[in-house]
Amino acid sequence: MDVVSASEPARSAESALRAAPPHAVVETARNLLAERAGAREVTLWLADYALRVLQPVTRLPYTGEPLSAHDGPAGQAFSGQTPVVQPGEDGTATVHLPVTVRGDRLGVLSVRVSADETVPSGVLRLADFATALGHEVVTAERDTDLYLLARRSRRLTLAAEMQWQLLPGRGCARQEFVIGAHLEPAYAVGGDNFDWSTDGDHLTLTVTDGMGRGIDASLLTNLAVSALRNARRAGLALADQARLADQAVYAQYGGKVYASTLLLRFHLANGSVQAVDAGSPHLYRLRGETVERIALDAQLPLGMFEETAYEEQIFTVRPGDRLVVVSTGVHEARSPEGGVFGEQALRQTLGTARSQDPNEAARAVVAGLVEHFGSSDLTADAAVICLDWHGRPPAQD
Repeated sequence: MDVVSASEPARSAESALRAAPPHAVVETARNLLAERAGAREVTLWLADYALRVLQPVTRLPYTGEPLSAHDGPAGQAFSGQTPVVQPGEDGTATVHLPVTVRGDRLGVLSVRVSADETVPSGVLRLADFATALGHEVVTAERDTDLYLLARRSRRLTLAAEMQWQLLPGRGCARQEFVIGAHLEPAYAVGGDNFDWSTDGDHLTLTVTDGMGRGIDASLLTNLAVSALRNARRAGLALADQARLADQAVYAQYGGKVYASTLLLRFHLANGSVQAVDAGSPHLYRLRGETVERIALDAQLPLGMFEETAYEEQIFTVRPGDRLVVVSTGVHEARSPEGGVFGEQALRQTLGTARSQDPNEAARAVVAGLVEHFGSSDLTADAAVICLDWHGRPPAQD
């Protein structure tokens, strides 16, 4: 198999994917794998918005029967982020390969090939091809709805459509950190949002919860997040980013509604973190076996009053630390009997999920919340962001 076995075949395969029409990227990948790896079946499965199922990319309007995103060979490849080989008949095997772009888990590529091709080197070449395919799918999404629609097990509300388009992704990975994030109710979320941006020296992470429900909350959050991005891209300090967004929201709504926001700015070189707590998202740190809430000075939400002044606080993260941010819809959720999900249940869930990667840990918190609430149709938006801090290795002399 020479899909990506040498530099020239790798370039030509990627060139073929890049040259394909946006809607035909998967078909092009199928033809390439048939030609170069003798693939008999090729299916791209994309994770749905709720991260519950993997849906095949097929001819619209139907995406075909889904698979579990957590059970079975394909689900294990997705949740474990490692290739899974499923032996078949007639001397064949299906290789299930995670399709992930810079830490954002998109889905799984399933390729049925001769069992002879499932040696480690063959699986590695297929895994490289799956990554290349993932990058092309992300690029193609700018010009076609095919892949967005394939992710949907049902229709999104308009508010949810706006929120998902506003998000940077559901994960991000670098040498210094790994982020995993999750939103519920995935198909009807209105006001909760997370955002991040990273450069050579810093990571800026924000979690925003717009007041209200549905389209009103989504419009408010869109304004707040766009104002925060505008201020960040202008090079303003973290407190000034909050101040500019506060002014934008107040100018539009006059204090009638507001957006709660937590802003964090990580210095990648030393783990120093600047923070502005402008509302209700809660921040927890897992260090070793200890789970603690990081106490920040609660300042006014964005847009509550005119020209609010914000102040930054500083804390430090160490290699091995895990930070978890949860929105109001998590830490104040109530069961049908009226019991609050609460800090104790949240701490227990965080401790239980300590060994899982950030994506699975974020999902585990939401799963615990859904179990407490008694239904996946939550009455309030819930956002969970999990960040594992690895730090930057010391510079070599």
